[in-house]
Amino acid sequence: MKASTFFLGLTTGSIAAAVTVLYSTPKSGNEMRQSLKMTRSDWREAFQELKLKTNQLTDSISNLSTEQLPIAVNRFKKSVDQLKDPTEQTQKRFEEELIAIQESLEKLEQSVLSESRS
Repeated sequence: MKASTFFLGLTTGSIAAAVTVLYSTPKSGNEMRQSLKMTRSDWREAFQELKLKTNQLTDSISNLSTEQLPIAVNRFKKSVDQLKDPTEQTQKRFEEELIAIQESLEKLEQSVLSESRS
């Protein structure tokens, strides 16, 4: 659901509720007009505040996507690269040790075979 649709529904429902309450209360015509003027003024202020906060939220999201997100992605890439370097060095060391073990096993095998022939 889009935020604009949600806020439109919320606003419409609030206005309908306010009008229903205002018309269902027993007031004189003058009191009713004064109440409507105050309610309209309150709603204008609320809508202005909502508009301001929506603009601030839009700016924050825009700032996040254009400035903060690329910085975070670069930091993550650097962290991965830093982890990758020691891992590659460890893998290379293990490969060298495996080769040394294979060579030792081959030498041991040859010595066992030469002793068994003797």
